[in-house]
Amino acid sequence: MAAGQHAQARTGPRLWLIVSVCALALALVAAGVFLISRNRDSSASATPVAPPTPLTVVATSPTGDNVAAGSTISVDFSTDLAPGSPMPMLTPAIAGQWSVLSPSLLQYQATGPLVPGATENVTIPGGIDGVVGSRGQHLVASVTDSFTVAQGSTLRLQQLLAELGYLPLAFSAAVPVTSPTQEGNDQVGTFTWRWTNQPVSLTSLWIPGTYNVITKGAVMNFESQHHLKTDGLAGPQVWSDLLTAVQSGEGNALPYGYVIVSKTSPETATIFKDGIEDYSTLVSTGVAAAPTPSGTWPVYLRYTVTTMSGTNPDGTKSVDPGIPWVSYFTGGDALHGFVRGSYGFPQSVGCVEIPVAHAAIVYPLTPLGTLVTVL
Repeated sequence: MAAGQHAQARTGPRLWLIVSVCALALALVAAGVFLISRNRDSSASATPVAPPTPLTVVATSPTGDNVAAGSTISVDFSTDLAPGSPMPMLTPAIAGQWSVLSPSLLQYQATGPLVPGATENVTIPGGIDGVVGSRGQHLVASVTDSFTVAQGSTLRLQQLLAELGYLPLAFSAAVPVTSPTQEGNDQVGTFTWRWTNQPVSLTSLWIPGTYNVITKGAVMNFESQHHLKTDGLAGPQVWSDLLTAVQSGEGNALPYGYVIVSKTSPETATIFKDGIEDYSTLVSTGVAAAPTPSGTWPVYLRYTVTTMSGTNPDGTKSVDPGIPWVSYFTGGDALHGFVRGSYGFPQSVGCVEIPVAHAAIVYPLTPLGTLVTVL
């Protein structure tokens, strides 16, 4: 019995040891699993984040030459832009504003047409103050693209001049323009004479779609009133001012003038104002050796008083100071005041001489661009 009890006492500590070892092993395994899991989590969280896509300009539109006046300007980027990012700039400026069609695509919502003949620059600003991507990216440097708008048509030029009252014709569009961006495009419509019973010498000049003296005179009148060079050429600045005037309704501030010089005896000059014969006077045109040419021209240069010089038919030189109320219409020939004993027959060296008192009345009726027909 004592021996059996002694054997049982030795068994207790051994069982405890085995249990302890097992518990320790399990703890070590659990710790290992925890460490492995933690290491895996740490490894996953340490994976580097991909850098943002570089911000570049993929394309601008339109490009090249002969771009239609109604074209839409857009800029496409390689990635989304940040809200409030700076916008591209247009030079020369066009009324309107940029619109975000998609996060990476901008389109300019113009409130007016592109100017015919103008070269437009689209500048996308770069650097720290330039456009910004959705993840803070910036263009490395500014990008500038350009395009040239197609020249405006003579027909549309005539339509605009007629709408503004610079031609002796009116123009009525068949369908109203639905957007200001269409103002530079040809419109379907009808021209009509503003006044009935106009001189054939004037009506015979009119050819829709053809640039000739009647259109040139109207352009010169418009240029003069808008402080532009009066060359009768419809360049980008003329188109820009024309389109602006149409949008604002700023028409011709002067009556439409026209002059007929008759070389039939007795020689006369008849001035029309807004389609009505307003004034007539006797004149003297050029002698046979220096005749006043027949034809139609626009007044291109004017002086209230000037010195006129030239060559007489016999080859001698002439210098005449103090010539008043001068309106040059072709070469060195002009309507002007000149003192003669009588008028109504050829006496000048090509010019149309008018009694001084009458010339003072004629001069205000012949602004730049006024057509003078000699027949």
